[in-house]
Amino acid sequence: MRGSVLFIQANIKRRFLRNLVRSHVYQYFNWQKGNFRAEKILTLIQAMESVTNGMILISDPFLKDPNFVRTVVLLCDHEATGTCGFVLNRKTEDTVSDLLSDMEGCDFPVYYGGPVQTDTVHILHRRPDLITDSIEVVPGVFWGGDFTQIIQYIHAGLIEEKDIRFYLGYSGWGEGQLAEELEEKSWITSQGSEKLVFYPEAEQIWKEALKEMGGEYQQMIHYPLDPQLN
Repeated sequence: MRGSVLFIQANIKRRFLRNLVRSHVYQYFNWQKGNFRAEKILTLIQAMESVTNGMILISDPFLKDPNFVRTVVLLCDHEATGTCGFVLNRKTEDTVSDLLSDMEGCDFPVYYGGPVQTDTVHILHRRPDLITDSIEVVPGVFWGGDFTQIIQYIHAGLIEEKDIRFYLGYSGWGEGQLAEELEEKSWITSQGSEKLVFYPEAEQIWKEALKEMGGEYQQMIHYPLDPQLN
């Protein structure tokens, strides 16, 4: 086991959101000139009102942030004070047994959930019949649960690799941050699905998500990373 890894269940109170870097709300006010940019605030509020749990964020083809280049993020917990979710399409070189001593012998892959608290492990699964205390994020996709049951049923062979995904760290936005990124067109939004979360070829999820949207979005899968080469 490399380092100390904590398993975070979905039903633990959202204390980790308080650790997010809160955006500077006051940037929308010009105190020196006394100029309140109401239209800006209204736009951001409307952007956040459109965000819901179970939504996916599909990165714009030209997004430069190395943490999110060509990624799809499933939003699991969205509220006024912050938002968190998991990158679906970045598999790490680690297996579960590399990170969790209780899971020795489990060669299930571990995915990069995001850049926040990368010493924590989270799960998405589709076995609510076996794993209790989970939160359904989209139909057929459940977040967290009783870790003792997870260990037991994986060792017993009742939970297979296709039923569960482990994520190292998570993706998080403080108050107002995601609204800004949506306004900047850094993300394309759509509805998450069991099919996308558990897509067999995880590296293809970004393309699959855009294909499902069709039209101009489907054409984006052919865009180069550098817009100057387009």
